[in-house]
Amino acid sequence: MTMSAGWYLRRLSRMGPGEALGRAGDAVRRRSWRSRRPDCPRVTGARFTAVLPAGTLAAVPPDAVKRLVAEADRLLEGRAAYFGVERADLADPDWWQDPKTGRRAPRGYAFDVPYRDEDAVGDIKQIWELSRHQYLTVLAAAYALTGDERYAERTAGHLRSWWRANPPLCGVHWVSGIELGIRLLSWVWIRRLLEGWPGAAGLFEDNPVALAQIWHHQRWLAGFPSRGSSANNHVIAEAAGQSAAACAFGWFPSSARWRAEALRSLERQLHSNTFASGLNRESATEYHGLVLELGLAAVAEADAAGVPVPASIRLVLLRMTDALAAVLDSRLRPPRQGDADDGHGLVLDGDGTDRWASLLATGDAVFGRLAWWPTVTGTDVRTPLLTALIRPTAPGVTRPSLRPAHFADAGMTILRGPGEIWCRCDGGPHGFLSIAAHAHADALSVEVRHDGVDILADPGTYCYHGQPGWRQYFRSTLGHNTLQLDGADQSASGGPFLWTRHARSRVLVADPSAEGAARWCAEHDGYRHAVHRRRVELTATNRELRMVDEVRGPRRAARLAFHLGPAVTAELVGNRAVLRWTRDGEDRSAVLELPGRLTWRAHRGETDPPLGWYSAGFGRKEPATTLVGSGFTDSSEEFVTVLRFRG
Repeated sequence: MTMSAGWYLRRLSRMGPGEALGRAGDAVRRRSWRSRRPDCPRVTGARFTAVLPAGTLAAVPPDAVKRLVAEADRLLEGRAAYFGVERADLADPDWWQDPKTGRRAPRGYAFDVPYRDEDAVGDIKQIWELSRHQYLTVLAAAYALTGDERYAERTAGHLRSWWRANPPLCGVHWVSGIELGIRLLSWVWIRRLLEGWPGAAGLFEDNPVALAQIWHHQRWLAGFPSRGSSANNHVIAEAAGQSAAACAFGWFPSSARWRAEALRSLERQLHSNTFASGLNRESATEYHGLVLELGLAAVAEADAAGVPVPASIRLVLLRMTDALAAVLDSRLRPPRQGDADDGHGLVLDGDGTDRWASLLATGDAVFGRLAWWPTVTGTDVRTPLLTALIRPTAPGVTRPSLRPAHFADAGMTILRGPGEIWCRCDGGPHGFLSIAAHAHADALSVEVRHDGVDILADPGTYCYHGQPGWRQYFRSTLGHNTLQLDGADQSASGGPFLWTRHARSRVLVADPSAEGAARWCAEHDGYRHAVHRRRVELTATNRELRMVDEVRGPRRAARLAFHLGPAVTAELVGNRAVLRWTRDGEDRSAVLELPGRLTWRAHRGETDPPLGWYSAGFGRKEPATTLVGSGFTDSSEEFVTVLRFRG
């Protein structure tokens, strides 16, 4: 996907004067760096001291070790899967090749690489993911826990291969700051986990090539921080990686300055990226997880190095952890809201480890769990290793005594009912900053689960670059459980990560703990000359969810969509659908009574245009049933939908 001149004009229109000036300075710096590539300062006597405390490895639960070793063994065989693509070439990977399209990214000066153009480069996510080196942290962790030198030798071989193939400022792996930041964090943990292996010092601190790579990564991050309207999760990853490397690899003349600047940036950006309630401002739950992981990892490195951490950083991470505990469903699944690209800050576990349970376990060890937190029964490797470095801190703030259900600043409300009914109602801002990069046009959408099973589902994300039709569908209004007018999105897209007009929502009623029935009501102004208002009521006694949509304004063509989860089948007759699914071997069902004023059709797996799809993870999609009702609005009448769970 190449960017047109119109896109650049739209993108420029979303910048303030300070950001535009800063980006102009970046452009000048990129030109000067093309010819000025200084050598890494000479380093003598470097030693790695940020090792794990004695006894840490013995505290890792055996079942977590078993999952990790199984994953590491698959990696030794050269096998892994990224974004729906199975790979068998990882014994000796080509760092520049996209396994999905077979294309290889061009060489040359990093800032000349057209990384958004899939025809020229391939799928950039596929190329970048392996070079985050998080699979190498898995191999290194397997060495630390087993002593099997095969894992260490493979890790060392791949690092040396990557360093040879990717000299400073050469190629696609030197284009994006988030990639450099996460890669630095991986290198810190690889060095830590290889402590005890005879070749560890020779791979890192006694290796001029490694020293140059570490120095140039940090110089790059200091020179090209994400700015202004792009200062979202990317800038958190940049600051976390920079601070972690400057703490653990503090061997350079600039290390103290880099560390101080990165911690200041992390403090400022964590605060600006997080609502006071603790939810992430991007309105994209997976980025909440990414930012929380990055923040915890950065604090761990500072504590391990004895570097003071601003109290406000710990406070934001505490609020984020409590907010995460509050919004999870009965199976510890968070909301599926906004973009999700399966990005992780620090990977030390094998396949099958629950990311969200792991974060709660870490939060318990660092901050202490509250009585209303959901119970975590799973185990992981990362928690005991990470928390062995973090200094537990008694929070100096009052934490919620009851489980929060309404987050006014984020516009998220969770309604809960009997039989593990969970309903997320969205009345929040359209994403973060002027471009709202990871937002979807989903104002007033609902997401409903029963015992962790998606009933009315958020379809997910699927892709970012290279497939504009699919990108548009998965973040469109029709791609969510809400009302579309005149075939238009509530917010106007100007590109794959750019919204030029944002729907404004406001919550009018939020009473999730009302006696007998939990209630929510909100409205948005995303459609010109019309206001869409939705009321939702969850009644405990009859296990019924009632939704009422009204449009104030002139008569408009309307489509009301309800996306079912992939496990749910639907028998639609007229305006009544019987929904069926299985959970833990038990057959379950519900009845969906749809507005009779609309004409209803079931769609599944359609491609022209896309409709009826569910993406469980980035790069993966599967057919799922979507019910769409078509008709016209009438300001004197309402669309009433009732979801009634049986049994």
